[in-house]
Amino acid sequence: MDDLAGMLDGRTAPAAKALVEVLEGGRVRCLACGHRCRIPAGKRGICKVRRNEGGTLRVPFGYVAGLAVDPIEKKPFYHLRPGASALSFGMLGCDLHCPWCQNWLTSQALRDGSAGGRFIDLSPAAIAGLAVERGAPVVTSTYNEPLITADWAAAVFDAAKDRGLLTSFVSNGHGTPEVLDFLAPRLDAMKVDLKSFRPEGYREAGGTLAHVLATIEGLAERSIWCEVVTLVIPGYNDSDGELRAMASFLAGVSPDIPWHVTTFHPDYRYADRDATPAATLLRACDLGREAGLRYVYPGNVHGSVGDRENTFCPACGGLLVGRRGYRISPIRIGPDGKCPDCGAKIPGLWGDSRLPSSTGQEILSTS
Repeated sequence: MDDLAGMLDGRTAPAAKALVEVLEGGRVRCLACGHRCRIPAGKRGICKVRRNEGGTLRVPFGYVAGLAVDPIEKKPFYHLRPGASALSFGMLGCDLHCPWCQNWLTSQALRDGSAGGRFIDLSPAAIAGLAVERGAPVVTSTYNEPLITADWAAAVFDAAKDRGLLTSFVSNGHGTPEVLDFLAPRLDAMKVDLKSFRPEGYREAGGTLAHVLATIEGLAERSIWCEVVTLVIPGYNDSDGELRAMASFLAGVSPDIPWHVTTFHPDYRYADRDATPAATLLRACDLGREAGLRYVYPGNVHGSVGDRENTFCPACGGLLVGRRGYRISPIRIGPDGKCPDCGAKIPGLWGDSRLPSSTGQEILSTS
């Protein structure tokens, strides 16, 4: 891990001014995530990838550890260009250490020696160019935690915006108002993980619930499209009370936030747990609807949840987007975002989804 950290230290740049506060004694405060680390000279933040070099906060820049073209639904985004492709890129590191992490090979690479840590050097222009070349109208920062590499994502997104592309984050949402303000001019959408509604549940993952709730509220305040995902884990967050509390909070921010309740598969340090039954996800969907959410989707159980993956108009009940896993048909909602049957406005970023979708074109493996 020391060798990997040293190689990554050579692929850094000074932090964006908006994401660092200079303190006395050569220390700096990082503002990229909710930890707000006060970092002495020569030390690293909790994420392990943002470090103080002689009073300057150095941050990851100029490489990717994962690069692929995926269906946008895999992120998952259901109200963002359905049926389109997303050019997905990621780096290494995370500010949390979830024991169930599905992307631990990249997120925990600086903490866990068995994670590996492959990467290639690449420029923002090259990433944006690959998106155009592969027919992907969306560029997504994912695989690791993009908030801790927000400076790099901003450079990539600026290049993507120059080419008329949409931009998105797949994030744990453990953010700050400063990082949201920094991203807002160049970020169209964010998928936020809401892992638990108990402070102690977040402590197990190494984070703070309040920061995630504030991020969801902050995205709404800044008109950044937000979809929320809860990985429903048996024995951790699958009680009716906790699921109902999550749904009630989201409905209080906006009943139009799509809530994805997805099945857990045994992985990483939770390899001894059972997978989530489809019946649990259907129960979560019902609780979400009862709380007032208009769009609740079960995930990762394709074919086992009836028509619950589809998007229906909440006004007239008409089918808008049909889904079975990553097979998307029909798409009856156009760029204007209106129901073709009753004219109701459906929240989301719809646009033109005619570019070819992909079942997954791997450019750089994350495994």
